[in-house]
Amino acid sequence: MSLSPRTRSLLQLIALIAFSTASQNVGFAQPKPKPKPKPVLFLTAVESFDEGEKHYLRYRYDVSNKRRYPPEMFAAAPSLPPCGENTNSSRTWVTIYDQRGNRLNSFCAFTRPGDLGGVWFALEQAVIPPSWVYIELHDRATNRKYKSNLAATTL
Repeated sequence: MSLSPRTRSLLQLIALIAFSTASQNVGFAQPKPKPKPKPVLFLTAVESFDEGEKHYLRYRYDVSNKRRYPPEMFAAAPSLPPCGENTNSSRTWVTIYDQRGNRLNSFCAFTRPGDLGGVWFALEQAVIPPSWVYIELHDRATNRKYKSNLAATTL
């Protein structure tokens, strides 16, 4: 069956109008941003140090999947509330908690994902440490929080 040029043009116009209307109603699927992974926290060292007359233990941690976080999460964020007097504190703040949710230490000046390898907290040597700790990354630009696994306080 052969269509006349006029009929073919009319069918093409109808198809174009139908496609245009359908794409306006449905829209094209936008790729979803890749979700950030859950931080994987692990203990790297326990070291003693003195400050004044007091003796402390510092518990050092790393995040094994830190490279999966984009650098922009740790960029300076002067448009967000400051961290004390640091008006260029990072977009993402990191807090370490004991297993009950008590804050042990916070970091608001990390500048790159690799800095997640420097998470720590310290206690006086006479204080019994919690059995487990976790960190939470708070991306203040998106108001999203990423909570890690529980990590031991003994090697």
